[in-house]
Amino acid sequence: MVKWLKHAFAVDPPGPATPTEDQKRVVERLAVEVVRRRLTSPTLLLLECSHNLNFVGSQLLTFFAPFAHIVFPKREYDLISGFLERRGSVEYLCRRLETLDVEWSESQPTPPG
Repeated sequence: MVKWLKHAFAVDPPGPATPTEDQKRVVERLAVEVVRRRLTSPTLLLLECSHNLNFVGSQLLTFFAPFAHIVFPKREYDLISGFLERRGSVEYLCRRLETLDVEWSESQPTPPG
């Protein structure tokens, strides 16, 4: 059998995707910025609503890459768009955002009163 045909219809396993170390670093930086700006809820809403379209969204990121590379570092942009192509990447990002948001909330002092 032809080698390329053997994996023609292969899909990623179900569940959260496991990023490479470089992808993990970029995703972590993105998640920290979202939590720091207190945009966790709207980001989670957007991600969960577009969960089934993550591959299309990642292809859109690839399409706009020449323009985005003007503003964002090329390597990091390519890493995040490559990670979002994988099934389970949105789930991984959502879980990471939730974890960081809980950690950030617990580290904040409680208001007096």
